[in-house]
Amino acid sequence: MSIQLEAVLFVLAILFFLSILAGKASSRFGVPALLLFLLVGMFSGSDGLGIQFENMVIAKHIGTIALCIILFSGGLDTNIAEIRPVMAKGIILATLGVFLTAIITGVLIWWVLGMTMKSAGIGFITSLLLASTMASTDSASVFSILRSKGLCLKNNLRPTLELESGSNDPMAYVLVISLIEIIRMGAVPNYWLVGGTLLLQLGIGAAVGFLLGKLAVFVINHIKIDNDSLYPILVLTFCLFIFSASYFIEGNGFLAVYIGGLVIGNSKFVHKRTSLKFFDGLAWLFQLIMFLTLGLLVNPHELIPIIIPGLIISFLMIFVSRPLSVFISLLPFRKMPVRDKAYVSWVGLRGAVPIIFAIFPLVENVPHARLIFNIVFLCTLVSLLVQGTSLPMVARWLKLADKPPNRTKLVDFDVDFSNDIKSIMTEIEVTEAMLEKGSKMYNLNLPENTLVVLIKRDELYFVPTGKTVLKERDKMLVITDNKDDLVDKYLPAGGSKP
Repeated sequence: MSIQLEAVLFVLAILFFLSILAGKASSRFGVPALLLFLLVGMFSGSDGLGIQFENMVIAKHIGTIALCIILFSGGLDTNIAEIRPVMAKGIILATLGVFLTAIITGVLIWWVLGMTMKSAGIGFITSLLLASTMASTDSASVFSILRSKGLCLKNNLRPTLELESGSNDPMAYVLVISLIEIIRMGAVPNYWLVGGTLLLQLGIGAAVGFLLGKLAVFVINHIKIDNDSLYPILVLTFCLFIFSASYFIEGNGFLAVYIGGLVIGNSKFVHKRTSLKFFDGLAWLFQLIMFLTLGLLVNPHELIPIIIPGLIISFLMIFVSRPLSVFISLLPFRKMPVRDKAYVSWVGLRGAVPIIFAIFPLVENVPHARLIFNIVFLCTLVSLLVQGTSLPMVARWLKLADKPPNRTKLVDFDVDFSNDIKSIMTEIEVTEAMLEKGSKMYNLNLPENTLVVLIKRDELYFVPTGKTVLKERDKMLVITDNKDDLVDKYLPAGGSKP
């Protein structure tokens, strides 16, 4: 037993390492890291290195937990002040937009499979189920690609996209579950019952997320824990509690956990910065685990027979159903430029969530479940490859890419600021030109409201005074409220602020 466990851990370590290398390569070649994680899983599976993993129930549980963590982390990192102006757009896209995408895509899938795979015998309800699994944009893909690429967008587009992707999974989840029940029962769907169940689950989930998020902040601020390292674990405990509590009272756990994260992340609580960093790393870990698991599930040879219908469905979703659903959903917002709507249409990224939802029919033994899974997997690969790699290019083409803020990461000083502090923190290397007027600190003529708080010389750190003699290649940790003047004088690459 210990040998088997050690072998499993060894394989996991290798897969994690390969995925991390893939993530490093993604930033160099512009390919989404999540796509490479999937490919690592695929090439390690039964058709590659031979790792056998066919347990759909375990895969579903892994995906559910991972999605819970990712949505909660996304809520923690979302600034409510940024999404407030776009709240209406985001909610409409997350509800009506998902519904329209499912309906339009379902009709297109029914037509495409009827033309290309008549022998499969796919009915209209099954086509709607397949479409519903892919109806929502994937939060993990949107969060990671927008943030890892440092893409700055005009007109509040980034918070709109993050709000939509973070809150639209519940709608797709309810559609998938409802359609599975309709197919299994073989009954005529009661549309009023399905609609009422959907609204009830979303309403309960939103209420649970808000109330338990407020409770979490109160408990975190009033409980006294001697070991500070346990505070991020306490936040994780509330994340899991919010998700599971919503389930037991018939609410939507995915919406609850996102709203809970939103409430907690926009409140002040002790050790907040540590908790946010903890969840950022945890979210990446679970993304890696989730994409590796989903990659292991697929058998690449099974994708060959469905390449043609899969590619047709993929491009119809990218260029027809997603744009139609976005433009129809955003009709009330007539002042929103067409190019903004076009970019929102393009960021209809598919990722882990559609594949997780495609596992549900497999677990429930729904007819054509394996076909659904394979088509969803292929469509996800196409979406990540076509849309995920082109987000910056399309933003520039539509003239929506904004100038990124001047920022450089701290390298020599392992310090950080609270998000509540608006000052800019950066590091400057002393050059020969900076010492032309004298080598003492007061000769630097720094801008007003600027302070050098620490100097690194070789491996020695010390606090300077005005009379400190500077040497070339010294590193200075600088805090300033006058970023523009500091940038003009010393920082062509910019400043740093968490």
